[in-house]
Amino acid sequence: MPTGGPSNSIVILDENAVRGLLMMRDLIPAMSLALADLSTGNVIQPIRTVLSIDDHEGFFGVMPAYNGSLGAKLVTFYPNNKGIHTHHAVVLLFRAETGEPIAMIDGRLITEMRTAAVSAVATDLLARRDAQVLAIIGSGVQARSHLEALRLVRNFSEVRVWSPRNAKNFADEHLIKAAASAEEAVRGADVIVVATASKTPVLMGEWLSPGTHINAVGATLKNWRELDDETLGKSQLFVESSEAAMRESGDVIAAGKISAEIGEVISGSKTGRQSDDEITLFKSVGVAVEDVAAADLVYRKAAE
Repeated sequence: MPTGGPSNSIVILDENAVRGLLMMRDLIPAMSLALADLSTGNVIQPIRTVLSIDDHEGFFGVMPAYNGSLGAKLVTFYPNNKGIHTHHAVVLLFRAETGEPIAMIDGRLITEMRTAAVSAVATDLLARRDAQVLAIIGSGVQARSHLEALRLVRNFSEVRVWSPRNAKNFADEHLIKAAASAEEAVRGADVIVVATASKTPVLMGEWLSPGTHINAVGATLKNWRELDDETLGKSQLFVESSEAAMRESGDVIAAGKISAEIGEVISGSKTGRQSDDEITLFKSVGVAVEDVAAADLVYRKAAE
């Protein structure tokens, strides 16, 4: 439950509270609405500001947005962390009518869950309806969250996972198959998730089957890549925000082209998959309206 007494107190919700309030089945449609609003111009959202914390090899980002709900995420990314999460965050919400602060909500789990929920929105729009085989490259929190989210939009008969260190433990925990290599995981897959901390490509275009859909959520800096040139050249590329993706994603910068924003596909102003053989790629960078919409969902559920 939120802490605080009077109605003008700031509600504080920690990660355990968020875990009890935020359900993936509710979050996926909330992300679809937020992305549609973003692409139809109903969101005020500047590109995130990022400070490099060179002394500690980390980054600090500020991500404000307004879509009826007003707020900002403050997020840190320390890719070399060991034994603790690489991402930490707080989402602040304000009353749009008066500017009063109303909530401070832990954002680490929100970031984890909204990323997967957005991939689920993209997968539901872009993957073939008969998709049966899911491949996951990576075995961290995004692998876990994506497994949960994508199972809500497709019925997979087989799930494979590969990562350089933890694939077997992840596979045993989730009762799926551990692959011996990224190539073994990917070949013949209908849907692929790439969720790694790699700075160089881990998914190769020569492994892809016609009709595959890819969700790529790693390589979060403009000089990092997780997809090779052949993958980019074979794929129709979809993003959350064209402006953000072309500024922040090394993969999108390398591709040099974007087919559409996901919100445009949701609204029907742009086309998604056009044939069963087409390879579709959703490259996510994460945008502020997703965090604010997710935090608002948590805040409203806490108030019920």
